[in-house]
Amino acid sequence: MTEKKRTMTTILWGRLRRNKAAVVGGCFVLFLILCAILAPVIAPYSYTQSNFLATYQGPSWQHWFGTDELGRDMLSRLLYSLQTASLIGFGAEAVELTLGLFLGAIAGYAGGLTDTILMRIVDIVYGFPSLLFSIIMVVLLGHSLFAILIAVSATSWVGMARIVRSQVITVKQSDYIQAARGMGATGWQIIRRYVIPNSLGPIVVAVTFGIPANMMVESALSLIGLGVEAPTPSWGALISNGDQAMFSFPYLLIFPAFTFALTLLSFTFLGDGLRNVFDSKSTQ
Repeated sequence: MTEKKRTMTTILWGRLRRNKAAVVGGCFVLFLILCAILAPVIAPYSYTQSNFLATYQGPSWQHWFGTDELGRDMLSRLLYSLQTASLIGFGAEAVELTLGLFLGAIAGYAGGLTDTILMRIVDIVYGFPSLLFSIIMVVLLGHSLFAILIAVSATSWVGMARIVRSQVITVKQSDYIQAARGMGATGWQIIRRYVIPNSLGPIVVAVTFGIPANMMVESALSLIGLGVEAPTPSWGALISNGDQAMFSFPYLLIFPAFTFALTLLSFTFLGDGLRNVFDSKSTQ
């Protein structure tokens, strides 16, 4: 079994390595994660530290990305914005993955009335505008990081539930599932040991695309003034403030907007590469 897993891992890595864009995207994603984790260590200044004698200074050796209207270091604020976006992106995706796996696996494996009821719930939630629902949740729960995380994940889990259900329905018809059932394995054992591990491909791809989608929702909330409370920085707030001073101090917009766009592109390249990796039609 160990040798089989090692061989499969080698095949999957070989497929991914041939996609240069996916490798570059994955490396940049890892770099961003490290920057987010190490933000308190590598940030040259505190994101709240103001210097009214150094307001609106352009990029320099003291402030690589310049300073804002309060003299705060833009590089430091950008690093902490990345930390905020990562907490929302990965945290909300963890909630979505948990709910999606649980409900999707039950619906797909049980079938019948259970499947019908759960999928009707999914359809109702899916039909509600996700951004509008997130706005309502933030208004009700407040602007804390936890509240925004819940608001972002409140509706986005339905896509994961549909993917998992579809994969479970396909996999549970396999001969080895029938054999496991004949040997007395319970439903949960079959789901945990056989169904979900053999459905990981589409799930991993969905997670890779879901993380930047969560970051975009968090930034959208910040753009309309419903993001995390000041002075905690967020990408949306930085881009919004930079847009207001775009013609006078373009660096305030260029650095956060470029970093945000590069982050989304990196996740997209990585997700496309993983989709090709797990594609059963791909050549080994």
